[in-house]
Amino acid sequence: MNRRFPALTTAAIVVFVVAALVIATAPTILISSYDTTTVEATDAETGETLATVEARIADGPMKRYVGLSTTDELADDEGMLFVHGESGEHDYVMRDMAFAIDIVFVAADGEITEIREAEPESRPLTTYEGTGQYVLEVPRGWSADNGVEPGDSLEFELP
Repeated sequence: MNRRFPALTTAAIVVFVVAALVIATAPTILISSYDTTTVEATDAETGETLATVEARIADGPMKRYVGLSTTDELADDEGMLFVHGESGEHDYVMRDMAFAIDIVFVAADGEITEIREAEPESRPLTTYEGTGQYVLEVPRGWSADNGVEPGDSLEFELP
């Protein structure tokens, strides 16, 4: 019987466990870059542009998990657009966040369904719930400062 087989199996398991731990504690190593899109908020009644932001697109599970947690701050015209496969109830938390944000939930047709104001991380983590297929995270106060509210819409193109 070959005694090297158990040693090689043990070594492979150790390498796998270490790799899994590194990814779990630093998931950003799997994210090379984000696509971006311009997001325009428009008034439901007038069709007037209320505000625009340049948003990074979080369109995969790892990008949605990391979100803005590795971002120190956002300029007034920056954000992150989370893309889900389908419309539904979604929960967001402020894991490892350093600043407050508005969380804007958006239906598949672009209509804003809900806006939540979220504070930096607390323990236990506060869950911010909403319905939609998309979620736009922008600096706290962006919605109020620009008159953006539920019923208005967001327009954007995805790559």
